[in-house]
Amino acid sequence: MKENLKNNPYSTFNRYCKILTLQDNPELIEKYKEVHKPNNVWPIVTKGIREVGILDMEIYIHGTTVFMIMDTVPGFDHDKAMKELADKPMQKEWEQYVSEFQQAGAKSATPEKWELVERIFVLDKQ
Repeated sequence: MKENLKNNPYSTFNRYCKILTLQDNPELIEKYKEVHKPNNVWPIVTKGIREVGILDMEIYIHGTTVFMIMDTVPGFDHDKAMKELADKPMQKEWEQYVSEFQQAGAKSATPEKWELVERIFVLDKQ
């Protein structure tokens, strides 16, 4: 699938990739997709995401696995930013809202539910 590249004002940026598991329920998965469609994510939540230094975010799904790509400002401190994001207005309410679709157990906040994945390959720039 070819998509348009988004504009990024930085010549360098940090990229983080994360995974999360959804409940194995086709109806809930479809609802999860619906709440993430354009204009369905609460504007105050996307504003908070940008305020902590996240330049771009994409979420992909395969079965019950959700994969997130986050591009962030240079010098981004992931742990600090995730704690700051958790305290943004309406973030806790958003997390509670989407938690009904997620299989996160006792993990309730974004930093706990979304697990960082390790990059193991980069295509050579020849």
